[in-house]
Amino acid sequence: MKASDRAYEEVRRDIVEWRLQPGAPLLEVELAERLGLSRTPVREAISKLLSDGLAVNHSGRVTVSEVRPESVDQLFDLRVCLETMVARGAADAAASSGTVRARFEALSKRFEAATPVDPSDPSGYYALTHELDDELDSAADNPYLRQALRGLRLHLDRVRRLSQDHPDRLDASASEHAAIASAVAQADPDLAQAQTVVHLHHAQAHIKTYARDAEVPLAG
Repeated sequence: MKASDRAYEEVRRDIVEWRLQPGAPLLEVELAERLGLSRTPVREAISKLLSDGLAVNHSGRVTVSEVRPESVDQLFDLRVCLETMVARGAADAAASSGTVRARFEALSKRFEAATPVDPSDPSGYYALTHELDDELDSAADNPYLRQALRGLRLHLDRVRRLSQDHPDRLDASASEHAAIASAVAQADPDLAQAQTVVHLHHAQAHIKTYARDAEVPLAG
């Protein structure tokens, strides 16, 4: 892995997992020292974070971008549009492919087996959700949707972490993901779309409630 890619991955992970919170400065010298790299790859990584929207530049001062309450709604508005299209496309593909049906049936069972999710270490569960995303993208086979979702998911991963310490939500989310995978396995695009909408509605409501109740540092 190139030094600039490693720097990007590590700083991006710190932002997504809230170790670097909104407004935190991204200083080349400090980051280079912490990562054990020269300033050039760090500068390249910061440039990519700016392009992704995970960082902002105010008069030469680069900081972690804010997460505003309205941005959560805006992200989910777009997420509903894109992910329901992907779910429908995957279900359509399952209608003509036993292999696709089998993959999603197996994923549904794995989500069921993942419950209850260990809230002290949900990394395995999040890896499974990423696997479902990848399978949905692959089955839908729409490169334009895949590209649009890549950028969106960077920000969704960030706001998603706001609910990771709530075991009840993690368990409910696992059941909802199981239902989405099952609907695709049944080759039922209407059901796949409906289950996706249900999941996203609950996820959005929970993130906003948790952010408000826990006083998570969203920008006002």
